[in-house]
Amino acid sequence: MFEGLKRSLKYIAKKISTTRLSEKDIENISEEMILNLVQNDVAFEVAEYIINQLKEKLSEIEIKRFSDKEKIVESILKDIILNLIYNAGKLDIIKFVKDIRNRNKPCIILFVGPNGHGKTTTLIKVAYYFMKNDFSVTVSASDTFRAGAIEQLEYHCKELDIPLISLGYGSDPTAVAYDTVNFARKNKIDIVLIDTAGRMQTKVNLMNEMKKISRVIEPDLKIFVGDILTGNDMLNQAIEFNNAISIDGSILTKADVDVKGGSIISVIYATKKPVMFLGIGQRYEDLIEFTPEWLLKKLGFNNTFFH
Repeated sequence: MFEGLKRSLKYIAKKISTTRLSEKDIENISEEMILNLVQNDVAFEVAEYIINQLKEKLSEIEIKRFSDKEKIVESILKDIILNLIYNAGKLDIIKFVKDIRNRNKPCIILFVGPNGHGKTTTLIKVAYYFMKNDFSVTVSASDTFRAGAIEQLEYHCKELDIPLISLGYGSDPTAVAYDTVNFARKNKIDIVLIDTAGRMQTKVNLMNEMKKISRVIEPDLKIFVGDILTGNDMLNQAIEFNNAISIDGSILTKADVDVKGGSIISVIYATKKPVMFLGIGQRYEDLIEFTPEWLLKKLGFNNTFFH
């Protein structure tokens, strides 16, 4: 997992360590380093940012003659990635939901994203996660468009004994969500998870429908679900969804089979919103909380860095 990005960062550190640290010499290899990051799904703008930050920080420090230049560069890269993550903010979702529950109202979470990126499966994993943390959950079948969407939810909600609110195919998605929120309030349910039709950012009518749900229901959290393997396509979609409804965070699926890894820092940089969870399989429990420490470990940043 993320071996490509790990190798790319190692390559950059080694490349600079064997280069004279003059501004001109580093500038001469900048394009090569940016391209190496881009080849591992780091968006060009993000790759430029990382390398520019690296050059700036190297220009600010005095490296002694016998210092380990490679380790110094690795340390700077680690700080750049950490700052990128921290700048997007952090959301303690358990504390967030508890705070809303203490106000005697359900926490409403809207799931959005392109078709085929695992949104419905992810929603069910999140439901399981909340149930394991002693929250009650109900689900809104507001994907009234995709054939099989309601049946998919019915199966999983039955397996997990979760109440599902549905008005059938062709019904108004906003009406379904509205009824689900009222059901949760009446029955003192902690969390409402709203499934929506997968839509591409180019489909204006579907995007407007999503905006309507968000405007009427006023969810507490709006989560973008994207397939990490689609690379820059997912990044562009995340940006469009963020522009449309201002997402609060992302969940990235198929992280367990992503050998490149650059998409994760690209989506954080581009949306300025945190990645909350990563999907790592098909089971209900195959959802892990994303933390900076987890990513740094995957990239080989520890007490001995890449070694």
